[in-house]
Amino acid sequence: MRRVTHGQGRDVPQGDLGPLAGRLSPVYDRLPTSTPLTMIKRSLFILAAAATPVFGQGANPNMANAAALFKSVSGYILEAANDMSEAQYAFRPTPDVRTFGELIGHVAGSQKMFCAMALGDKAPAEDAVEKAAKTKAALVAALKESNDYCAKAYQMTDAATAGMIDVFGEKHSKMFALLDNVTHDNEHYGNIVTYMRMNKLVPPSSKPRQGGN
Repeated sequence: MRRVTHGQGRDVPQGDLGPLAGRLSPVYDRLPTSTPLTMIKRSLFILAAAATPVFGQGANPNMANAAALFKSVSGYILEAANDMSEAQYAFRPTPDVRTFGELIGHVAGSQKMFCAMALGDKAPAEDAVEKAAKTKAALVAALKESNDYCAKAYQMTDAATAGMIDVFGEKHSKMFALLDNVTHDNEHYGNIVTYMRMNKLVPPSSKPRQGGN
């Protein structure tokens, strides 16, 4: 299995960070994103920033926070996938990067791979969806299926996620894989923000929300 590749142009404007924007220190924006280790550090930083409202509630606070982060970013990605038109799925900012459709396929496939690792299932190829699904309808359906599959992984107990597994040839906990999944989604949501802005669309995390947020 090959290591997941991470996209291009990953910076997310503060206004596109959604409900966490007010909490993240400027240090977050200076963290490098070029290696899996720094990506995990970045994810742990987000996890710590989001922890205050949830810690002390329920028997599995670590998983509760990880699940909340996954629900947020995966929801934004799915909303973006619905907002872009069929024609815009062929858009790519430069010739050497993925189209929007390929990017959605990559996210759907990599999510399922990471969550299969954590669940102990046979992990599918990271690029399986990207190679197979070619229309907006097929890609949105694959993304929804991937989100539903991952929802099972984010329902595990804190104790269960302490179990050690193989992650790209290295031994890490199941929680490590689930945080890597959240980090990878956020990396590519940064791409999605750029793709949408270049098509004169407002990214989901920047849309006005009920209550004025």
